[in-house]
Amino acid sequence: MSADPQDPIAATQHWLQRAVIGLNLCPFAKAVVAKQQVRFVLSEASTPEDLLQTLGEELALLRDMPAEQIDTTLIVHPQVLTDFLDYNDFLDLADGLVESMALDGVLQVASFHPQYQFAGSEPDDIANYTNRSPYPTLHLLREDSVARAVDAFPDPDAIVDRNIETLTRLGHEGWRRIVEQGE
Repeated sequence: MSADPQDPIAATQHWLQRAVIGLNLCPFAKAVVAKQQVRFVLSEASTPEDLLQTLGEELALLRDMPAEQIDTTLIVHPQVLTDFLDYNDFLDLADGLVESMALDGVLQVASFHPQYQFAGSEPDDIANYTNRSPYPTLHLLREDSVARAVDAFPDPDAIVDRNIETLTRLGHEGWRRIVEQGE
C-alpha cells in the first residue's frame, strides 16, 4: 500500500489514508474521502506568486462549487515553499487572499508541511507530525462544513490532545512504519 514517491498526489493520498484517516488524526476526513468530495490539485507553481494565483483559482472554484461535489481541496505544491519558515510566512498571504476575496468566514486555509513545527516545539517533537504531510500542502476548508463536523463531535477540543497521545505512543519509528512504509 505504499505510494509512488515520484507522484506527489499519490503520496498525499497515501498519507491521508494512512495517517489522517488511519490514525484518526482528523475524525472528519473519512466521510468526505468516502463520498469522494476531496479535490487534489498538483500545483506546478515555482514561485510564491504563482502559488498565490493557484490558491485564488482554487478558492474561487470551491466557493462556486456545491459542497456535495467538492467539500474540501488539497493543493500540493512540491516545487515552492519547501522551507517551512518560508511556507509559514506565506500563510499570512494566503489568509490575506481569503479576506480580499471576501471569503473570510466562508473558507479557510489549513496548513501541512513535511517540516511542520509548532511554535515552541523542537523540530523532532512527535507532536509536529500531526501536521506533517509528504509535500507542502494548503488545505482549503468550508467554514460551514467544519462547524457542522465540530458540532457533531462530542468533544472537539480533545482531538489535539488525543492526536498528540496517539503519536507519542506510536513514536517516530511507529510513524515511519505505518505512514511512510505502509505497514
